[in-house]
Amino acid sequence: MALVYPWFLLGLLGIAIPVVIHLFELRRPKRLLFTNVGFIKEVRLITARQRKLKHLLILFTRICFVVFLTLMFVQPYIKAPEHTSRRQITGILVDSSPSMQAGVNGEQSYFDQAVAQARELPNAYSAAAQFVLAQEAGSPMNSAVFRAELDKLQVSGQRSEMDNMVRRLGTSNQKPGEIFVFSDFQKNAFSTQSLRAMDSAQQVFLVPVGGNATRNAFVDSVWLDDAFVRMNADILLHVRLRNGGTEAIENCQVKLFVGQRQAATFSVDMPAKMPVSVTARVRLASAASEQCRVELEDYPVSFDNSYYFSLQPSPKVQVVDITGPQTPPTQQLYSNEPLFAYSWATAGSLNYQVAEAANLLLVQGQSQITAGLRESLRRVVQRGGSVAIVPTDNAQGRASYDQLFRDLGIGPVQWEDVASKPALRSVAVPERRNPFFRDVFGVQSRQPVMPKAAPVLRWSRSGNEILRLQDGDGFLGAFASGKGTVYLFSTPFDEARTDFAQHALFVPVMYRLAMQSYQREQQPAYRLNQGTVVVPIDADPSQGEQVFKLTKDSLTFIPSQRLQAGTLRFEVPAAMREPGFYTLLRGNQPVATLAFNNDKKESELAAYSADELRQLIGPNRKNVQVYDASAGESVAARYKAERVGTPLWQYCLWAALACLLAEVLLLRFMNRPKTAEPVAMAA
Repeated sequence: MALVYPWFLLGLLGIAIPVVIHLFELRRPKRLLFTNVGFIKEVRLITARQRKLKHLLILFTRICFVVFLTLMFVQPYIKAPEHTSRRQITGILVDSSPSMQAGVNGEQSYFDQAVAQARELPNAYSAAAQFVLAQEAGSPMNSAVFRAELDKLQVSGQRSEMDNMVRRLGTSNQKPGEIFVFSDFQKNAFSTQSLRAMDSAQQVFLVPVGGNATRNAFVDSVWLDDAFVRMNADILLHVRLRNGGTEAIENCQVKLFVGQRQAATFSVDMPAKMPVSVTARVRLASAASEQCRVELEDYPVSFDNSYYFSLQPSPKVQVVDITGPQTPPTQQLYSNEPLFAYSWATAGSLNYQVAEAANLLLVQGQSQITAGLRESLRRVVQRGGSVAIVPTDNAQGRASYDQLFRDLGIGPVQWEDVASKPALRSVAVPERRNPFFRDVFGVQSRQPVMPKAAPVLRWSRSGNEILRLQDGDGFLGAFASGKGTVYLFSTPFDEARTDFAQHALFVPVMYRLAMQSYQREQQPAYRLNQGTVVVPIDADPSQGEQVFKLTKDSLTFIPSQRLQAGTLRFEVPAAMREPGFYTLLRGNQPVATLAFNNDKKESELAAYSADELRQLIGPNRKNVQVYDASAGESVAARYKAERVGTPLWQYCLWAALACLLAEVLLLRFMNRPKTAEPVAMAA
């Protein structure tokens, strides 16, 4: 047995008080009334032996009261088998990731179980103990404040990685002596790397909660066949589903909603750990963004049964064609397709502001490249746009083209000798594995007839050789420049130089150049924990410098933001915890609708059990213990039994109260006098 506050043993000197009182009462004279008229008056019959016994018993109860009262303040306890000296600060980490919302058979969620276990921990410590909550970066708290902050915790889709939170808690300035980690310990989120950074003197207690879910259906991803979403046209939408449990799911009901309308429904069987894809055709009737979602009927794990995403018809691709005085062959090509907003002009009549805002800037038929045009082309690629250059066969303009190539970072480029009757060479069949030609060609039973060309340019290597001649020289190459791409043809589109403009390959190649120049920065869906979100914003000088806000129902968040060159970058606010649709406002004007979901890693419910954690930790880490919260005994009770010991002060309190009760009973009943029977005297 050991004592918490041994200096309180000085209180045993108080035993002298009842002893002195006892001795004083022995010296006090007693008055005894008697009479020889026995049949008239009652006589008290109290013997000296009874009186002495009563005084001794009262003295004993008073001495015991003082002793037990003193021991109550001393707080004796029976030492635990693993008792160690403890620091006053204890760190608590309650996992608040979305996977903690899971529960089995209608029981509490894993998060509620973890909070309930953490609330009992202060009962295992002294009143002077202090606690640090991992989610709070403040100073240590007493037990009352700790419980109040614990009750404020909520599940958040923005939680940090478990390893980072454990490492941050173990290396904080407070340096907790003991750390308790309550989590489901998902296998894709926890590793022992975080434990290696801790001081070996720190005691770490891992408390796995839950981890019994055996089936969970969730949406892995949603994608479209075409990057361009057309209005009033059928869109092929793919939904990949996955079962994050260990048991197969049969007849899982899947519903697809576009706005408030149910667009499709499926019944899907999902094997364990295997993806299953379904396809639906949807149609957007307006140019406004549609709030779409996929809903699953999957129980008992239901926190990830909804997946949110948005669909909006793509804007037209801006194509600006800078040509010579003759009508270019690309005019009819782009004008016939409503997907493109096409305009053409000569170099002398060009509006440079319109040209620099284009997705694709096509330069052809120019005998000279002026300094102003060269600067506009450079600005387009620096912004992230695309430039397609069709060279000239005019030898006098080659110097201006060479300067343009140097400014765009293309080189080295060599010019061919210009002949009056150039020899035409065939273009090689395109490589089907080239991503540029994905979904362009169908199955062909015979060798296609390819166009011919007499190149005026030659380059040694490009970033992507889209088309080659049969002898290996390049016909169409792609070069990275700034944030954009430069496409370079090796020959003019003159009929004397090539029949490419009259060939069937001309349409898909030129369409593909324009389509690849379009960059959709706003995604259909974002993750709550992805950090930075990039959204294209139309420049509106009349708006001035206004703050962008995110709203959902009655909630409003103002993120850290930066608007530059028509692009808004903002950090997902830490207070945004719930998935769903959020409206991006500039001032009070809606700008975009953004869909946020939990990280799909949270739906993979494979977790470490208590035994697996012990094997993962190994026998060498003596300062790491695993407490099984599912064993029926609370963590606080087990900790007290193993490391605090069995406190005895409660028993001392009850013993002191029993001594007081015994003294009261002695004084009440042992003072009752015995009466003599009246005797009748004969006359």
